[in-house]
Amino acid sequence: MSELMGIYGVWLREVKVFFREKERVISSLITPLLWLAALGTGLGASVDLQGINYKDFVFPGIISMNVLFVSLFFGVYIVWDRKLDFLKEVLVAPVSRTSVFLGKMLGGVTDGAIQTGLLLVVATTLFGFNISPLSALFAFLIAVYLGACLVSIGLIIGANLSSPEGFNLVMTFVMWPMFLFSGSLFPTSNLPGWLDIVVKLNPLFYGVDALREVMVGQGQYPVAVDLLVIGVTTLAAIVIGAWSFKRMQV
Repeated sequence: MSELMGIYGVWLREVKVFFREKERVISSLITPLLWLAALGTGLGASVDLQGINYKDFVFPGIISMNVLFVSLFFGVYIVWDRKLDFLKEVLVAPVSRTSVFLGKMLGGVTDGAIQTGLLLVVATTLFGFNISPLSALFAFLIAVYLGACLVSIGLIIGANLSSPEGFNLVMTFVMWPMFLFSGSLFPTSNLPGWLDIVVKLNPLFYGVDALREVMVGQGQYPVAVDLLVIGVTTLAAIVIGAWSFKRMQV
């Protein structure tokens, strides 16, 4: 019971911090909306892919991009908590570091879920996407599921770094390659051999593929396969993340 209360306490703290920092919500909406306006509306006016308008094709990729950015950058709060000595106070509490990791992870997933829900509503309203309520619900659930994987990866990175500058440098070499080689912006059915391998090794690809299947019916794999790969990756990330928290120096 104490472990569950510890997880709940850490989760609640992250949610409260999120609602106090309203600029995080605004900034997380502006970037994907700009991408949709520039790529979806710009290229979408003259480009069709796989029989659908490019705006509709790229929308699942933009949702995945938002989940990626929000989730990975959540790991930087570990660095700041360490600098402010808040993490030291948490880690001396009578709960395991695994519970602290799970509380942080669930807090990041909750933050991402709120921002994803807002993005779906705002983008659908502004750009007139024709998505059924059921498809929107499935897309939201897949995005939250993907967020658990990506938040865990972000926490692993944050637990192994000691400065925000170092975290930002790592993000440059992790976040952007994950996004660019995920199929978010282009079809993945006829890629060159080397690029196909890179894309298939990227967990974000399976999130994009699942979202694209439920939103526009153009996934490369069945949704069940995508969710299985994401689930296995998430379990591995949780194990590595819990281990990273146990050896983390504060």
